[in-house]
Amino acid sequence: MSRIWAGIDSGKGHHHGIALDADGKTLLSRRIANDEPELLKLIGDVLDLADGREVTWAIDMTGGEPALLLALLVNHGQEILYIPGRLVNRAADGYRGEGKTDARDAYVIADQARMRRDLRPIRPGDEAAVELKLLTGRRADLVEDRTRVVNRLRSSLLSMFPALERALDVTNTGPLRLLTGYQTPAAIRRVGVSRLTTWLANRKVRNARSLAEAVVEAAERQHTAVPGEKTTAKLVHTLAEEVMALNEQVSEMDKLIEGRFREHELADIVLSVPGIGTVLGAEFLAAVGGSLDEFASPDALAAFAGVAPAPRDSGKVSGNLHRPVTYHRRLQRVFYTSALVSVRYDPNSRKFYDRKRAEGKKHVQAVLALARRRVNVLWALIRDRRCYQITPPAPAAG
Repeated sequence: MSRIWAGIDSGKGHHHGIALDADGKTLLSRRIANDEPELLKLIGDVLDLADGREVTWAIDMTGGEPALLLALLVNHGQEILYIPGRLVNRAADGYRGEGKTDARDAYVIADQARMRRDLRPIRPGDEAAVELKLLTGRRADLVEDRTRVVNRLRSSLLSMFPALERALDVTNTGPLRLLTGYQTPAAIRRVGVSRLTTWLANRKVRNARSLAEAVVEAAERQHTAVPGEKTTAKLVHTLAEEVMALNEQVSEMDKLIEGRFREHELADIVLSVPGIGTVLGAEFLAAVGGSLDEFASPDALAAFAGVAPAPRDSGKVSGNLHRPVTYHRRLQRVFYTSALVSVRYDPNSRKFYDRKRAEGKKHVQAVLALARRRVNVLWALIRDRRCYQITPPAPAAG
């Protein structure tokens, strides 16, 4: 049976939709507002054009701007394919003309969906997976903001008081609390170790005495005030408070993520794998949509996560493997980070890592190999609905 192929180039306020027949002929081309009535009219018009034929929709984003459109398509039981924007840009070079318009991009999306058979379908994730995706995305934004502010704080300290920048780990609460009260060498020398210890202890800073001694020692190394010291000290005070506020927001987000994650039916299985905590576990469920139904084998999951090497053979060169270009970045982070942690706590992981190192692999290569192996383990655990054990259960007698 012939089919209609509908491509959507998504945008903030408007999308552009194009419908093609099986021969690539344009049946409809329209710019539509990102508003429910107009989106419903587009869906209805495309279905009317289909006149009983199957319709496949293709889109270059899986959330965000086209979220409303995706929800409407799912509610109407439509098949939706995802084509990454990077692939759209590459494919566009093979089409006639050099101009770039929304209509042209929508045509490329629809035409690629018509010709290709390797595009991933977009399926509605369960409610918990959708919420975890939102929560983990927000946490990632907060962590990125915190990293940026910490770097500014370190740079400001280095320009004003290098010895203090070396003495403090400004990712910890104690040093940050100190910087909200004292920033310059002269101020720290004036207060002295005893009074500074009392000041820190009153604010519930751990190891107040050792921290006070370290910063006073740093202050004794610098008796020169750099130009702009007063203004820089104010900036240090403000940045330290910003980092503390972001720490609190990240901590609150972690609690929300943990609470929602533990309600998921797969939470206990995922958490049983060494190296995977609530945050990485939540990111895993968010990435796979709450289940592994979309992945027919661990190889498919490994390819999606970017921990399976892709071949790059040409001519007489064979067996040449490289890191894949298209994969889920966050899911790769889940497997790589958890593998890195598991080497320290799981004897099975440590044994596998040591074997790869003995084979001559570098550290990163050994960790990636372990990450690939852990895909198999987690996939099997979820398939069998059982938790990880350091000593695997003996096989049943046949």
